[in-house]
Amino acid sequence: MKAKPARSSDAAAKGGKPPARRTVHAARTSAGGAGFPPARGVRRCWESSDPAYNAYHDDEWGRPVIDEAGIFERLCLEGFQSGLSWLTILRKRENFRKGFAGFDPDAVAAFDDRDVERLLADAGIIRHRGKIEAAIANAGATMELRDSTPLHELVWSFRRDRPAPAEWDAQTPDSAELSKRLRAAGFRFVGPTTVYSTMQAIGVVNDHRADCVVRDAVERERTAS
Repeated sequence: MKAKPARSSDAAAKGGKPPARRTVHAARTSAGGAGFPPARGVRRCWESSDPAYNAYHDDEWGRPVIDEAGIFERLCLEGFQSGLSWLTILRKRENFRKGFAGFDPDAVAAFDDRDVERLLADAGIIRHRGKIEAAIANAGATMELRDSTPLHELVWSFRRDRPAPAEWDAQTPDSAELSKRLRAAGFRFVGPTTVYSTMQAIGVVNDHRADCVVRDAVERERTAS
């Protein structure tokens, strides 16, 4: 979403969402003038030749994640994704879960220098010291929030129910405010763009386009959550 104008299959690679500030029509016609061909007649917000991208779109993106550990995981993974392809994260996600104790905040907060070195030696994840240390710091911040407004309550306080978007933004005033509050609580690698990607991914907003095959199902899950 930060790169050159993307083909529809590239949209999912940039954090699992369409490129920023592009209209729905433009996103659908960027790959050669005609609307991208949905697999088996299915219309998605993006289409990819990689089944993992399509499964992520259909089964995960925008569906509500309301538990503390799930939101902590997503914030961490979105932070690791910064500057990289989402496909890289998707392919390494199980390795991340193994390396970070299933993203249990209590367990990750207890990581020490030996764990940092262990993770830096793990070729199955993104070996970036700053992001690794940020995940550990974010675990501690998650625990501290329990004494005031727990992470899941804070993030979901920014829930917005609105019509399907005509275009996608990299960030919003809400994501900027949530980013500010998270950083004040001690979180790292939670800039407004990373936070908005998280909000989209966990269903705080439903940014599936109006004609997307799963938009209505996602909205029903959000209503029930």
